[in-house]
Amino acid sequence: MTVGKVATKHGLAPIAASTHPFAQWGVQKHTDKERYNVLARDFQVLARRLFMCGLHVHVGIDDDGIRIDLMNQVAYFLAHRLALSTSSPFWRGEDTRLMSYRLTVFDGLPRAGLPDYFTSFGEYQCFVDQLAGAGLIDDATNLRWDVRLSARFPTLEMRITDVCTRLDDSVTIAALYLCILSMLCRLHTVNQRWRICPRGLVRENRWLAQRYGTDGELVDFGKGQRVPYEELVNEIIALVREDAERFDCVREIEHARDIVTRGTSAHRQQGTFSTALEAGKDRATGLKEVVDMLIDETTHGL
Repeated sequence: MTVGKVATKHGLAPIAASTHPFAQWGVQKHTDKERYNVLARDFQVLARRLFMCGLHVHVGIDDDGIRIDLMNQVAYFLAHRLALSTSSPFWRGEDTRLMSYRLTVFDGLPRAGLPDYFTSFGEYQCFVDQLAGAGLIDDATNLRWDVRLSARFPTLEMRITDVCTRLDDSVTIAALYLCILSMLCRLHTVNQRWRICPRGLVRENRWLAQRYGTDGELVDFGKGQRVPYEELVNEIIALVREDAERFDCVREIEHARDIVTRGTSAHRQQGTFSTALEAGKDRATGLKEVVDMLIDETTHGL
């Protein structure tokens, strides 16, 4: 709310969403910093299209070997987090009918998407060193994976999720990610681990979450069948309840059920737009009403 009050003084307003409903990326200017200037120079139109935002969550894990092992395992759960966070159905004034259009833009960059599978931290470091040695990257900060080892901190950073418009939804995304990693650490202490699925299978769930969000199904690869998302959320909550109790965030993870019931930001954006059109308003007015809804929820929608 403080940011909103300051912005209002300048005739502006913040919105928490991964894409702006009708802004045109071609007329935007990037921040004049060396990192972004290099990005624009190297990737040209791919960089200029990056008119979007993502929600990144860091969880501290000191042991590099465990971080790599958990990065391999947690990839299975990334689509489940994406579905809960979707907030980018519109792109340049069009309803894309994707709940998270943001990923289609970001995936155009090199070294984006799901990370490779690494058998050890040494293998990962060799991979990074080869890329850097060939002049392809400066360091591991140029790996733009959905989940990655932070190059600056001893953390495992999740990057797949859209920006949630409501703060309580963001807290739920962070709490679930923390609890899932805690659960995987518990398995590690008794010499067990979550199943490692081929990346091609994980990508299928990633696409289902991107396209349908919480409305659709994801594949339970243990069962070998598609399962309604609501059932999967209940299973995950049960799976990590012990961890949620440890971190005193049971209420936060159970809020995931509320998100499924009332919908994500993407649902509310599409609903606002449809309501405006059904009332006889033109597309431009409908899109402005979507932005007004986003402003209101960003600043007050807790």
